[in-house]
Amino acid sequence: MPRSPRLLYAAGPGNVAGTYQHWKEGRDDPSQVSVTYSGQFYDVCRDLGAAALVISSSRVPGRVDDGNIAIRHRAIALEGGPGPLRYHLGQTWAALRLVGSALRFRADAVIVCNGSGHWFPLAVLRVFHVKVIPSLHCVLWPKHRQPGGLRKLIAKLDGWCFRRGCAALLSASQDIERQVLQLTGDSHPPIVEFLPTYRAEMFTGLGPPSEQRRPFRVLYAGRIERDKGVFQLLDIAKRFVAAGRTEIEFDICGSGSQLEELKKQTEAAGLAERFRCHGHCSRAVMREKFGQAHVLIVPTTTDFIEGFNQVVAEGVLSGRPVITSSVCPALEYVRDAVLEVPPDDVAAYYDAILRLCDDESLYRAKCAGCAAAQPQFYDTARGWAAALKRVLTAPAAGG
Repeated sequence: MPRSPRLLYAAGPGNVAGTYQHWKEGRDDPSQVSVTYSGQFYDVCRDLGAAALVISSSRVPGRVDDGNIAIRHRAIALEGGPGPLRYHLGQTWAALRLVGSALRFRADAVIVCNGSGHWFPLAVLRVFHVKVIPSLHCVLWPKHRQPGGLRKLIAKLDGWCFRRGCAALLSASQDIERQVLQLTGDSHPPIVEFLPTYRAEMFTGLGPPSEQRRPFRVLYAGRIERDKGVFQLLDIAKRFVAAGRTEIEFDICGSGSQLEELKKQTEAAGLAERFRCHGHCSRAVMREKFGQAHVLIVPTTTDFIEGFNQVVAEGVLSGRPVITSSVCPALEYVRDAVLEVPPDDVAAYYDAILRLCDDESLYRAKCAGCAAAQPQFYDTARGWAAALKRVLTAPAAGG
């Protein structure tokens, strides 16, 4: 009888211990709109009869020992300090700790998500016949900027790891795959694409956007950080007030290091009633916000290393058009539902909101584009769990 596989999953910064408790009780994590990747990993372990060690870089304390599943929250050292060298040392040390953990656990495969440390130190695991499977949820460097200096060196080392040290790569978007190919050329392991997965009940019965367009509500959901473009949204809100377009209102959902500063500037501008900062919102509250919105906006700047950005998919699933730029890899999958603007162009974002507010035919066309793009995000065969199972069970995926 074959031995049960032993899997180490480095999940990034999420609260995977909390998600596990919900998963064990047969429900999705209520703090997230999508089906979490850690929840999908637990499904894979159950289906394959695997023993697993799950390591998160979350700073929230967490530890679980439950039969074949062990979970550890282990923050990455040296994060948040001054200077890039300190950051890269911390990322390298985190990866080396993962190597040690994999060897002590006697892992057959190591699945590593962004936010778990640098990739290149993991290549040593191939010497010990451990499959290394990077799960790439974000581009490797900002899409519109080539890496330079130390980051360029790290990228080259990561490319060597992808070529020589990995059994397969999981990729959240075509933009990520293009960067991998830039680093590896034709010499790379299989690259398997996945999409975020959602439950239909999250959006079923939500209803179409309100035909009452006064107020016209713009929804932002995501981290409250400068490089996510939230302060540009506040500037846009000020311009609407100055232009007498006070019927255009904003709901800002999410937490982050700049939330209090954003609230402070909003209050100072006298816009708290039209630019509402809600903080982190649960799944139930987000469903309510989607239902109230007319459009979603994702103004990520070119400074940010963007992932698929699931909010783009969530806007589409809620039947609401999305305004964003090519900084977001998700654009490629839902283009007919999106009003695309040039990256970092505040005036273009302003104009796009006005167009969707004032041009009924354009608005309805983008709503129709939402309906056409929705099925791919309900298809579990295109999700992360299915991609991981294909890689783990493929005869040719040996490390």
